[in-house]
Amino acid sequence: MVTEAAPTDTARSPPDPAMPSAFFHSRRLQTRILAVYLGLLLVVQGTTYWVIHNAIDRNARQSVAESLGSGEALLLRLLHQQQDALQQATRALAEDASLHTALKLAQAEDRLTALRSHREAVRASVTLLTTPDFVPLSQTEDKPGTALAMAALLPELLHPQTQTPPPPALRVARIDGQIYQLAAMAVPAARSPHGDNSPNAPRTTAPAAWVLMATRIDTRLLQELHNLSGLDLALLTPPEAGKRWQVLDATLPADSWPHLAQAWENGPRRGTLSQPTFHVADDEFSARALVLPDLQGRDALRAVLMRSVDQAIAPYRELKLTLLGLSALGVLAFGLVGMFSARRITAPLRELSSSARQLGRGEYDSEVSSDFDGEIGELAQSFETMRQTIQAREGELRRLVWQDPLTELPNLEQFRRDLRQAVGRASQHGVPCAVLLLDMDRFKQVNDQLGHRFGDRLLRAVAQRLHDGLHDGAHGGHTPVLARLSGDEFGILLPGADAAAAWPVAQRILADFERPLVLEGHTVDLGAGIGIAASPADGLDADTVLSRAELAMNAAKQRQAGTVSYHAGLDATASASLTLLGELRTAVDDSQLRLFLQPKVTLATGQVVGAEALVRWQHPERGVLSPIGFVPFAEQTGFVRLLTRWMIDEVARTAQALSQQGLAMKLAVNLSTRDLLDPELPPRLADAIARHQLAPDSLVLEITESAIMDEPERALRTLQRLRTMGVRLSIDDFGTGYSSLSYLKSLPVQELKMDRSFVMSMAADEHDAKIVQSTIELAHSLGLSVVAEGVENLATWELLQVLGCDEAQGHLIAKPMPARQFAAWVAAWQPPPPPQSPHSANLAASSA
Repeated sequence: MVTEAAPTDTARSPPDPAMPSAFFHSRRLQTRILAVYLGLLLVVQGTTYWVIHNAIDRNARQSVAESLGSGEALLLRLLHQQQDALQQATRALAEDASLHTALKLAQAEDRLTALRSHREAVRASVTLLTTPDFVPLSQTEDKPGTALAMAALLPELLHPQTQTPPPPALRVARIDGQIYQLAAMAVPAARSPHGDNSPNAPRTTAPAAWVLMATRIDTRLLQELHNLSGLDLALLTPPEAGKRWQVLDATLPADSWPHLAQAWENGPRRGTLSQPTFHVADDEFSARALVLPDLQGRDALRAVLMRSVDQAIAPYRELKLTLLGLSALGVLAFGLVGMFSARRITAPLRELSSSARQLGRGEYDSEVSSDFDGEIGELAQSFETMRQTIQAREGELRRLVWQDPLTELPNLEQFRRDLRQAVGRASQHGVPCAVLLLDMDRFKQVNDQLGHRFGDRLLRAVAQRLHDGLHDGAHGGHTPVLARLSGDEFGILLPGADAAAAWPVAQRILADFERPLVLEGHTVDLGAGIGIAASPADGLDADTVLSRAELAMNAAKQRQAGTVSYHAGLDATASASLTLLGELRTAVDDSQLRLFLQPKVTLATGQVVGAEALVRWQHPERGVLSPIGFVPFAEQTGFVRLLTRWMIDEVARTAQALSQQGLAMKLAVNLSTRDLLDPELPPRLADAIARHQLAPDSLVLEITESAIMDEPERALRTLQRLRTMGVRLSIDDFGTGYSSLSYLKSLPVQELKMDRSFVMSMAADEHDAKIVQSTIELAHSLGLSVVAEGVENLATWELLQVLGCDEAQGHLIAKPMPARQFAAWVAAWQPPPPPQSPHSANLAASSA
């Protein structure tokens, strides 16, 4: 089958927003890779620097501690050496012959000379000579108070029992704010009178005098220690009488002494094994304190050895600066390498991202490069597979968007697209175009009876026949467009043709439809209604032309006219129908509907046995409207269910009122197809019967053959439910259908109502009379009563009597009348007299 081409242009979605072009952007992968590179490096470098810094600081402080320990040992050695020197000098002075002579001759100047000579030998600060009772005789110190204080300390320097000095040890005393090392020695008494001068000669027990030598612990000692160890040393005296710590001397500059005293005052002060840390000005010092107690055991002096931690760490600063420089170079090198690596890593991803954006824009023709290794190659291959799959799926979607999948013809969207182009040429260049809309007849019945699969095959066969018929004919050099618009509706676009030129095309299609189709052993008679509209005559836009062609098609279907061309009157009819629908919605609520009854009588006795209920609309502007003016439209829109509900309630109320007047009548109500398929119909009818206390068989429901044939199974179920309730059922317009006889034996009906088209002319047409006779005989053989409608004259009445018809209805008896007039009419009714002429008997005999 040849199909119409789908549009080649592809709608494209707007491109995705481009990623930032700058390298350093937090959302870019290469920036994140570089950040990981540099972050790891900075963490490693920072950790390394922290470890090295702590190691340097720890080693520096350990070195300071070791140097302080060495300095403390050195200080103690110096102090002991100085103590030994004092002790030896004191012994030498005590044994000096010149001193003995001076003492013997009581020569003060000679005593002083001897003291000075020995003082210079050991550079002592003070040399003192006392009596055995510790009274000063001579001294080298200018301050008498110092000599007296030292003389008072002599008993503490000597052994209390023997009055001889103890073994050499540190002897420290705090005198007049100064700290001295002391050494004392007894001057032996005079030699034996026998002149024995040997060392082993016995001596007298009482000394001749006492000598004392003292050396101040001052800058000289501090500077000597500083030169030997590189340590700073400070001499601090503990507070006395509420005073603070004071610095006696120090190797630090004098302006830092107050800071040192304050730092020592505030800082930790422990024993000799401690190593307190404190700050002097802006420098951090690590210190070791040596406590020098006086002769009474009091804290006389605190010798604090110090070393600046900052100076100890200073040699390592260059190392740390070098390390920082290497770290900076490493960061720079890693940054460059990381940037290069990140670009190499993300280059394939950028290429794949570009391919993804192309896919997002609907560009499926560019192949995705897969010349990559590893996981990137696998990802690229997945992208290529996805591109091929999407391309195939997109092609299928485009086909489904513009093509009908069943018949492979263009669908409604494609047809409207082609129609817009044709209408555009018509409006701009005056080239006309015509649209034919075709809707098949009875396609729903084919689907219901033979199944949807058969219906699909039928649609494909119809599409093929339409395609062959269109392309076999001449159309002025223009190729027609055939499309399936929906269901069993087809559209034909004839470019270059107006409505007059489209008319013979429609007739040729209808002629083709007269040839039945044979599918799967079934012969299907085709029929259709065709509507024609053209541009620019009937509209200058595609939607208008299409809607007007549909109006013409609906008119062709309703009138069974085959083909209808659009004209302005169709718009007026459609507009009137829409207006009528809006007014009909309020007719029930505003009590504008009226119930009319047309009597039914028995032909045998002429007795009135019932009536057919009909509805009239008392329109406030148009007057009384007959059912033909609004009921068909109500059936098309579904509003007929509301009308049926009103009819059932009104008929039940009227039947009750007639029963109360002694008139037991059967009132018939017509049901439409929608009513028969409404599952709420049986319970609604039962409710009306119960409310109005009616006998169920007083209501007759008239059903047309077409209503039964639309959905036979559902209709049959509804009829059986109604029959179970006791309601009488009647087939209306019998004889006009095409398959009633196949269902007649299974329908739960009690009555047949012959169509007026046979009854009205039976007195003059022998064939109609035979049909009526056969119908009566068939119904009676099935146990059904027969009602003839359309009895207009006495001859028809008489003939029906002869043929054995049960009931009659028509203008001969009475026209439809308002329900309120029915009782009075029944009281005044007189049946026609029995037949007098032989015409009816002869006609009956000829029919037989």
